[in-house]
Amino acid sequence: MHTDGHDLRHHGDSEVRDDGAALVDLAVNVRADTPPEWLREHIAASLTGLAAYPDGREARAAVAARHGLPPERVLLTAGAAEAFVLIARALKVRRPVVVHPQFTEPEAALRDAGHSVGRVLLREEDGFRLDAAAVPEDADLVVVGNPTNPTSVLHPADSITRLARIGRTLVVDEAFIDAVPGEREALAARTDVPGLVVLRSLTKTWGLAGLRIGYVLGAPETVRELERAQPLWPVSTPALAAARACVSSRAVAEAAHAARRVAVERARLVAGLEGFAGDGVRVVGPAEGPFVLVRVAGAGVVRERLRGLGYAVRRGDTFPGLGAEWIRVAVRDRGTTEGFLRALGRVLASA
Repeated sequence: MHTDGHDLRHHGDSEVRDDGAALVDLAVNVRADTPPEWLREHIAASLTGLAAYPDGREARAAVAARHGLPPERVLLTAGAAEAFVLIARALKVRRPVVVHPQFTEPEAALRDAGHSVGRVLLREEDGFRLDAAAVPEDADLVVVGNPTNPTSVLHPADSITRLARIGRTLVVDEAFIDAVPGEREALAARTDVPGLVVLRSLTKTWGLAGLRIGYVLGAPETVRELERAQPLWPVSTPALAAARACVSSRAVAEAAHAARRVAVERARLVAGLEGFAGDGVRVVGPAEGPFVLVRVAGAGVVRERLRGLGYAVRRGDTFPGLGAEWIRVAVRDRGTTEGFLRALGRVLASA
């Protein structure tokens, strides 16, 4: 789907398909070295139950307990992407607004459902920070990511909740919040914000993009509306097993440790990129997600030359609010980062 020159259906996995399959993947925001062995074993054990129809009650209760919520405030989905489709199709919306730059699937889903979608474009000169005043007062659906893909900006919870209104649905995509140490600024457990709907994904931190599992947190009446729009048995038995495992105390502790490790590795990546400031490289900061947004002149050429040296990064010009000079780089381990920085140095030196 191309809208105003932006391909809303281009995602990071497009960079590593076909002839990109052998590249070092810095384009996709799924954590490396996942899923861990214990999680694979847990999912594999569920395969003996495939003859029965999936029963999501236990997983739903486990997700609810993880956030201190009643089960009726939880809806399990086939990844957060399904949730965007349900929101677009099930909720009665007159004037939806998406805050950009951000993950483009919410806007694509709304447009597919026949909605005319308004955009609020956050500005580079403001550090892509959320400006609640820029959102039209009559918007009855507002979508914002936190931390935002691709900018890696973490908006203060207070800034987001200022968008809440009676009669407005406020959708907050927290797909990457568990990569933030302490899940700072998370709204998942909040029940005092009118119209709040929080989306979570279990595919990023746990490396389950191929399994498709996520969930919605919201008021019971909103959850019921979305659930009515789902097909029967929308989440498979292995995905339900994964959901139970990924919200266990063991998993929450492991994710917290991984978030601290990501913060260390991100600081290393940012420092290396800032070393190329003299070559016109600029990093959006402070970055808080497992990826960074980078501005560099001739980004399209830089990206192609990096591919020639074995590295795939995400193009940025498919995000509304960004142009051809942007790329997104995933945070990886020290060895991968150092190899990437050497390759980038070679590309910039040859420019």
